[in-house]
Amino acid sequence: MVIYNPKDWWKLIFAFHKSDTFRMMLPGIIGVAIFTGFVVYLENDVFHATFKNTTAIHTIVGFVLSMLLVFRTNTAYERWWEGRKAWGSFVHNSRNLALKLSVLNTSDTEKAVISDLISNYVYAVKEHLRGRIVANELTHNRAYPAEYYQNILHLPNRIMKGIYQEINKLHIGGKINDTQLLYLNEELKSFTDNLGICERIKRTPIPYSYSLYLKKIIFIYVFSMPIGFAREFGYWSMPIVALIFYVFGSIELLAEEIEDPFGSDANDLPTDQIYETIKANLDEIFFDK
Repeated sequence: MVIYNPKDWWKLIFAFHKSDTFRMMLPGIIGVAIFTGFVVYLENDVFHATFKNTTAIHTIVGFVLSMLLVFRTNTAYERWWEGRKAWGSFVHNSRNLALKLSVLNTSDTEKAVISDLISNYVYAVKEHLRGRIVANELTHNRAYPAEYYQNILHLPNRIMKGIYQEINKLHIGGKINDTQLLYLNEELKSFTDNLGICERIKRTPIPYSYSLYLKKIIFIYVFSMPIGFAREFGYWSMPIVALIFYVFGSIELLAEEIEDPFGSDANDLPTDQIYETIKANLDEIFFDK
């Protein structure tokens, strides 16, 4: 995720980065401008068309298309924000769980095992949502060696099972009573709930028919504009149509990027930084005397 100052207008206006829609769409913008110039040439210089301009039709259709794109963008942002809330909950719940466990009569070894499991869980969730297998990148210890994480289809579930096992051991050993077990269960349950929210966002894209329809409408709208604009604007239609294509196409591109916010693109959630924050918090809570 790109960290920036939203008040720095001039820097943002002239900034270009790898995810900037202008850079991504530049070949298409140039192609649309060339196509528009060709249509203008045919209408005005070859066929000398005299039909009445049809810009009114595009005005009406453009309004409807704008409403569709607003709905598309809002839907995508809602998914992005729901994912951000889920990852914020990971931060809160990991702190709460660590704080509650840190004051119990547990050894440093037991605290270290639980701390490793919680940080491993968050790391595994982050990479699981990116479609990666990261068993060898996790922190291993004597209680949970590398073999414990190998050949598992759903690694976060495997790690959460280990956390429950450690809590159960503390309960059996008399270090956690029944009441404490109940209030610890709320934090433990929330981890799986948050993962479920993220998986729902990840695995439920916008309906195929809606996405297909919107792309077709943008294509037809933009590539029919030169026919109506050529008579009225002449070769000025080239930058006009190219600009409209950039505006509408960029909105769709942005929506596509943020509706799946768990990758490593510039506009995705800062899950790497959130993981580092959680890990630092765990180390401080459990081991800072």
